[in-house]
Parts: sequence; C-alpha cells; structure tokens
Amino acid sequence: MTPATPRTLTDTAVDTASVIELLERGRTLATPMLRAAVARLAPPMDSVAAYHFGWIDAQGNPARGDGGKAVRPALALLSAEAAGAEPAAGVPGAVAVELVHNFSLLHDDLMDGDEQRRHRDTVWKVHGPAQAILVGDALFALAGEVLLELGTAEAAHATRRLTLATRKLIDGQAQDISYEHREKVTVAECLEMEGNKTGALLACASSIGAVLGGADEATADALEAYGHHLGLAFQAVDDLLGIWGDPAATGKLPWSDLRQRKKSLPVVAALAGGGPAAERLGELLAADATKSQREFEDFSEEEFATRAGLIEEAGGREWTSQEARRRHATALAALDGVDMPDRVRERFAALADFVVVREG
Repeated sequence: MTPATPRTLTDTAVDTASVIELLERGRTLATPMLRAAVARLAPPMDSVAAYHFGWIDAQGNPARGDGGKAVRPALALLSAEAAGAEPAAGVPGAVAVELVHNFSLLHDDLMDGDEQRRHRDTVWKVHGPAQAILVGDALFALAGEVLLELGTAEAAHATRRLTLATRKLIDGQAQDISYEHREKVTVAECLEMEGNKTGALLACASSIGAVLGGADEATADALEAYGHHLGLAFQAVDDLLGIWGDPAATGKLPWSDLRQRKKSLPVVAALAGGGPAAERLGELLAADATKSQREFEDFSEEEFATRAGLIEEAGGREWTSQEARRRHATALAALDGVDMPDRVRERFAALADFVVVREG
C-alpha cells in the first residue's frame, strides 16, 4: 500500500478537469440503466420521472435539462476501482443510489414548498403533489429492484447497506422538519441530522461499488467513512449556499434557507457562539416562530439580510466554513487504510476538493 501524504484543501487547487471527467463518466455509464429503470414505471409516472431527471420538458418534448452534479454515481464507480474491480461493476450501485437520491428530492421539494430545482419548476409544481409522492415512492422501489435482480451475494450486501442509508436519510429529513419548530437546536443535533440526511447516502455511494466489486468489510467501511465525512462537508457548504449563495448558481431564491426557517449549521453555530449578535438573532428567530407562514413570506429582503448579517457577525458563517474543511480533511484521512492505486486515491481527493469549493 502506498502511504497517503497528509494534505489539506489549501495544498492544491481543485483539479476541475479531472472532476468533470469523473462526473461525466458516472453520468455516461449510469444513465442508460437509469433510463431503463424509469421506463418500467407505469404512465404517467414514467414521464413525470423523465421530467424530474431533465430528459423531457413540461410538454413532454426531449430536453437536455440539468440532471444534477452526478457526484454519487461518480463515487460509486470510483469505489469499485478502489476494490480492484472495473468501473462497470459499480454501475448498478450508482443507479440505485441515484434513484434513492431523487426519491428524496421529489419528497423534499414538496415538503419544503420549493418551486424551483435546477433552474426549472419542481415536479409537484408542474404535475401536482400526488405525482411527486408516487414517483418518489416508485424510484425508491426501483432502487432495490435494480440491485436485487443481480442475484449475487454482493448485491444482497449492497442492498442492505443502501436500505440502512435510506432509513437514515429519512431520519435526517424528519429531524430537519422537527427542528424548524424548535426554538433551540444544538450543534451536535444539527450535525447528527446532517450526517443522516446527507452523509448517509454519500457514504453508501462511496462504498457500494466496492461492495459489488467484492471488497472486504474493512475496505467498505473505510470508504463509507470517507463518504460520511464528505457528506457533512457537502452539507456544510450547502448550508452556506442556502443563505449566501448566488441564486444564478443555486437555482433558488435569495436567503433560501432563512425563508424556510431552517435550523441549518450557520444558524445553530451562530446562536451557540454567544454575544450581542447571537442574542439579537435569537430574539428575531423566536419572534419569527410565532408568525404564520404567510406573514413570514411577506418579509422584505432587508429583513432576511439582517438575519444573515447577524449570523455572520456571530461567527456562524466562518464556523461552518471551517467545519467543511475539517470534514474534508477527515474524509481524506479515512482513505489511509485502504489499499488502492494512487490514481484512484487522487480522484477521491479531487472529488472531495470539488465538494467543498463550489458555488452551487
């Protein structure tokens, strides 16, 4: 095994070209099987799902919509290579994880009332809440089907890991919703929620290809640990973008998470920091909790900007940025015990860099 050289995000520039190549490879290899799985759905669910994935527009015409970054498929294929298998061995895992991920997006958009995703109207806005729920459920069912029809012991093991990750993802979403109605949430609770909501599925994506490729438990667990911490870094960056992100890059409204009263990491860290800014922020958020959603939606941009400013003044923005980097370093350290080619290790590092340094 080649010893890994300790490094931090600031040691090197993000290898954008390498990451784009990885993402495109994951998308190219996984899409045919993903399309075939979606085609199994009964009408109109097949076309609703096709709209969600960006393959058709709202009128049913072929489209080249933004299907997302495809980080999870890229990780699944890379993890197969970490186990010494060909990337193709990870394709069913990549597809299964992508199906579960999009199941969660369909339901999350409806629960959060988000009208835009990837710069286009969300499924519930176009096709109605019932279709969003049904298609999400169908994608979840397809994920297990894609894996189990392989009929191997490795596939059964991969399905167990995916099922556990899905349950944790749902736990995280439930925690996220419950925190919106609580006056106080600790940083530890927020990290647990985000570890479930985002970390669990990225952890699965980072190991499922290896499992399908015949990796032992120690290898799969180490890759899963990499994905878990990468997921926490990913979510920390998402939380920053949810408040301060450029709408042109994120595809969401300004101050998106503040509009939804989310107890995201910058908010929770700011409140935990103490001081006048934290106290004033706490007073405003406590008053916000007494308002109806209609009253809250009538807030001016200045009111959201005030809250964002207090979060930053109280240290929530900086703490979250540093947490993303801490998790990035921990993710890379988890790979130290995995015997893999240097080229594969470098690609895992490039993907981790990409996750932490992004604008949307």
